[in-house]
Amino acid sequence: MGRVDARYAPVMQIEHDGVSLHIAEDGNPDGPVVLFLHGITGSTDTWDWAVPELAATHRVLRLDFRGHGLSGHAPGTYGFPAWVRDATAACEQVAGGPAVLVGHSLGGGVAAAIAQARPELARAVLLEDPAIMSGGLEVDAGEPNALLAVFAMMRESIPMLQASGVTPDALVGILNESPALDGRLFKDSLHADAINAMATAMLRLDASVLDGVLAGELDLVYDGHAGMIVPGIVLAGDEASPDTIVRAPEKKLLAESSPKIDVRVVAGAGHLIHDSLEHREAMRLAMHEVVGMH
Repeated sequence: MGRVDARYAPVMQIEHDGVSLHIAEDGNPDGPVVLFLHGITGSTDTWDWAVPELAATHRVLRLDFRGHGLSGHAPGTYGFPAWVRDATAACEQVAGGPAVLVGHSLGGGVAAAIAQARPELARAVLLEDPAIMSGGLEVDAGEPNALLAVFAMMRESIPMLQASGVTPDALVGILNESPALDGRLFKDSLHADAINAMATAMLRLDASVLDGVLAGELDLVYDGHAGMIVPGIVLAGDEASPDTIVRAPEKKLLAESSPKIDVRVVAGAGHLIHDSLEHREAMRLAMHEVVGMH
């Protein structure tokens, strides 16, 4: 029986590209590998809920990208190419071979890039509203995606929060009473564990990871026209949500270039599908389906 409580995941650090990368490992050491990749500003903690779902049968790895969580800070190196290198190192040095790649947002874009360029490292993929934009971060009619305003606010506020010495518990209290993009309070729209993970990640983050995104310098490494040859699922948020990334252009490219990828829209969901009280179940079911594909 493998480890089933994410709180007891062993601390693992690997050195890569001059940066110390943190990887949490749980589960059955002899089982097939699942590698979880968080979104920008997040950390391994965002996947705590998923570990008990897979630990008995799978070796579960969760990576903190550089600048995030317990990984090293490396200002000036942030961007998709570096984050792809981080995840590739996790596959090669820790997984020791191919893994099912599960990624949200930034992590989804990284997983897609690996599945495209290094398909021998990806048995299958589950991409949660992944950053595979065919253009910039925008919605219909060229309106900016609501995430950009959120990122701008975080870029300004996170260094101040860190300097203030606020505790994770106190920050959870602040976040609980903060409004989400749908107008509800965080505590009424997101799982408690998601808010806890958000608070911890914010206090560990190098906020300069957001600079490239805010400057429009995304350096995307996934080519939507080339697609992916591996099987998997893309879970997209509802296009009525102002923070959904995967929209009509991305769906069209996936349909044309990635015949083994099933694109599913989660009605009513925004960008934070697995954090949402209403929509985590869609992510959970898709996760079990994808890990069964290998």
